Amino acid sequence: MSQTLEVNRDGRLLRLTLSRPEKRNALNLELCQALVDAVDGSQNDASVGAILIDAKGEVFCAGMDLDEALEAGPTAGLVLHDQLFTIGSRSAKPIVAAVNGPAIAGGAGLVANAHIVIASHGSSFGVTELRVGMWPFVISRALVAAMGERRALELTLSSRIFGANEAKEYGLVHHVVPPIELEERAEGIARQLAEWPSAVVRFGMAYTHQARVLDGQRAGQVALALRAENFRNADFAEGVHAFKEKRRPVWPSNQGNQ
Repeated sequence: MSQTLEVNRDGRLLRLTLSRPEKRNALNLELCQALVDAVDGSQNDASVGAILIDAKGEVFCAGMDLDEALEAGPTAGLVLHDQLFTIGSRSAKPIVAAVNGPAIAGGAGLVANAHIVIASHGSSFGVTELRVGMWPFVISRALVAAMGERRALELTLSSRIFGANEAKEYGLVHHVVPPIELEERAEGIARQLAEWPSAVVRFGMAYTHQARVLDGQRAGQVALALRAENFRNADFAEGVHAFKEKRRPVWPSNQGNQ
């Protein structure tokens, strides 16, 4: 088990806590691998409904571990980094990020991979790779998906630090809250997502991921196929019956049944 990532289960919520506060939660290869393993490993687990990523200490994530990168050489971790910074585009489980403090470079890329982001007042963000002579190749796709190409490029070229409210304006962050409310707000949202019917969320996430790279006609075909599969799924019947009977639904897919 990695010492750089705390993995905890609480009901249907999987909490992943970056745990290198002495290194500003910099993403070394061990932490990258632990995050990829935890997210990918949850995908076929029906008992996991949502993932919450948070961090220990006063910094959410300072980006890549530059000391390790210099020592390891230019090809170390290339595939692993690509896997990490595409978790949001392949996870069928909603990912929530609770951002306390700076999320810089790869830290911003990790935030961009979350599907819902809650940040505390005083947190900050930056795509600062140019400052150390790098281009943020592996995080660019997630940044563009979150904020659009022109904004992502402006932030990359300027290499400037921006605050939580500006990040919300750009679409990188969804909610900005006082620091004392961050944990409760993020956990509350993640728990709510975890209780939705997992099969239906899986259909929706599959459509979202696929439609992003398809033309309109093909995206429509995928939507129709997934809609038909959704209608055949037991969650739909349970949802309709529960609505008509004015009771709380018991989603079959959350019980391991489809």
